[in-house]
Amino acid sequence: MDALGEEFLRAAAARFEQWKTVAEKAIDQLDDEQLHWSPDPESNSAAILLQHIAGNLRSRWRDFLHSDGEKPDRDRDSEFVPHGLTRAQLLERWNAAWDIQRGELARLTPDDLLKTIHTRSRPELVVDAILRQLMHLANHVGQIVYTAKQARGPAWRTLSIERGKSREFNESLGHRV
Repeated sequence: MDALGEEFLRAAAARFEQWKTVAEKAIDQLDDEQLHWSPDPESNSAAILLQHIAGNLRSRWRDFLHSDGEKPDRDRDSEFVPHGLTRAQLLERWNAAWDIQRGELARLTPDDLLKTIHTRSRPELVVDAILRQLMHLANHVGQIVYTAKQARGPAWRTLSIERGKSREFNESLGHRV
């Protein structure tokens, strides 16, 4: 069981980092105006999504095993309001939240995975909380990528395998189709 728990924690940490990198590669393609652009008033800009992810990570991961994941000092609704933050300010919040997440995840052991924690007073196993966080992150990073792609238009550089290039990519890995 310890080996499985250790592998789960290693894989989860790698996936968190993967989603962080994808978001940052999309953000790096945006100028400051595009960072705050949204396709309509009911959609979130990449800047808003960065605010929200940072707020969520900070709340969920700070004192992860010992306090409710919805911290009393979090104002979730304000995460969806433009605050006119600069790119530097957004990235400072983003990176600070990721530092909390990394630190808390690194402290977990396989024995912690079946412990019960609480989010909004609801109990959940640590393993489920981690999976839920990864799902939440994937959803919002996908929104960042899609919004960035729309803002960039034809200037967008794909973050994945280019259209029509799957065979080439697979062959470059030594995989024959």
